[in-house]
Amino acid sequence: MNDDAAVAALQAVVRIPTVSDRDPDKVDTAAFDELLAEMARRFPLLHEKLELTRVDTHGLLFRWAGQSSRKPVVLMAHLDVVPVEGEWQHPAFGGDLVDGSIWGRGTLDDKGSLVGICAAVERLLEAGFVPAQDVWLSFGCNEEVSGTAAVLAVEELTRRGVQPWFVLDEGGAIASEAFPGVAAPIGVIGVAEKGVTSVELRVEGRGGHASTPARMGPTARIARAITRIDRSPMVASVPEPTVELFRRMGRHAPLALRPLMINAGRMKPLLTKALIAAGPEPAAMTRTTFAITTLSGSPALNVIAATAKAGVNIRIMVGDTVAGVLEHVRKTINDDQVHIDVVEQNEPSPISPMDEAFALVESTITELFPDAVPAPYVMMAATDSRFFTTICPRVYRFAPFRMTKAQRESIHSYDEHLGVDAFLDGVRWYRRLIERLPA
Repeated sequence: MNDDAAVAALQAVVRIPTVSDRDPDKVDTAAFDELLAEMARRFPLLHEKLELTRVDTHGLLFRWAGQSSRKPVVLMAHLDVVPVEGEWQHPAFGGDLVDGSIWGRGTLDDKGSLVGICAAVERLLEAGFVPAQDVWLSFGCNEEVSGTAAVLAVEELTRRGVQPWFVLDEGGAIASEAFPGVAAPIGVIGVAEKGVTSVELRVEGRGGHASTPARMGPTARIARAITRIDRSPMVASVPEPTVELFRRMGRHAPLALRPLMINAGRMKPLLTKALIAAGPEPAAMTRTTFAITTLSGSPALNVIAATAKAGVNIRIMVGDTVAGVLEHVRKTINDDQVHIDVVEQNEPSPISPMDEAFALVESTITELFPDAVPAPYVMMAATDSRFFTTICPRVYRFAPFRMTKAQRESIHSYDEHLGVDAFLDGVRWYRRLIERLPA
């Protein structure tokens, strides 16, 4: 598979609108069928030579038999994308090649990794290569809605007695403009991720005519609860992966910031305050966050709501727990009439060790991206890989693509695009990682 074929494959899969939905009846299953057929056409050797197990509705679990099965590796990606929103410069499902970039929903999240892995494997199969260890490819079909494909893949691996040496999923990238004043791109490798928990706040009342409102009706009570949560952040701290991230960035930071960053371990309180002051994105690196995401009340302007609701998406920092966070919410709201319904709950993932497996990922970054600074970090988003922590202590989150700040902001937003050169470098990175697996 040459470079042109790899780029054409990414364009082709981006054009297929595999949008997932929490309601299975709203999922266009024909689109997912089309994607699987397209992948079979684009990667014939992968489908011919590797053992395939179908997982969930459209999930794929491939096994590439290596010279040994002692230290198997799992490479992950997902087939689904989020819905399209906003005004795009180029069609969201066009897969257009413009100004050296492939444009479309999923180029970064996560079809770039999907095609990058498959293209790397296809090239190695063409060369007659056999990996030193078994390589599993786990491609979920409902990651964006916290679906069951990844859970079922873990169950299948468990049934087969597979205990991966390490797992690699989406997450970090070769991130430019990662921190103010740091010129070098940072190859951020997620060694943990925040837990995702969602709750719905609900207040019930009689409702009625808007001409005779009672004090503290359902909407007012919900508003007060939201305000109390917004004004009561949890205690902030800096976990060890973040400390190491700043140590490594420190050598490339402006002179005024170097002492703070290089000595981050001894200056945690000062670093924590600095991150909080730097804005919402840096502040999110220090603590559990609460985002008020949905609101509902009366269906009409002249009707008092009988039920008012607010959705809260919570990202739980490493070191906090679901139980502790829910207790914080209850104490902060301090109102028995506000019911707290837990919609989903996930603890933060364990911190993966920075041992020989991490070193392999790190050194492969250095080989393919010599200008980048590899570093660990805690992911603020959630990935399917969190389910693999039950069978593997080494779960890493890294997509080998150069991404600007604007590109990272386009994920789940508009104008998502991936540079052709960046994509092809990513294909080469996946290939080298597989080639370098130890015997």
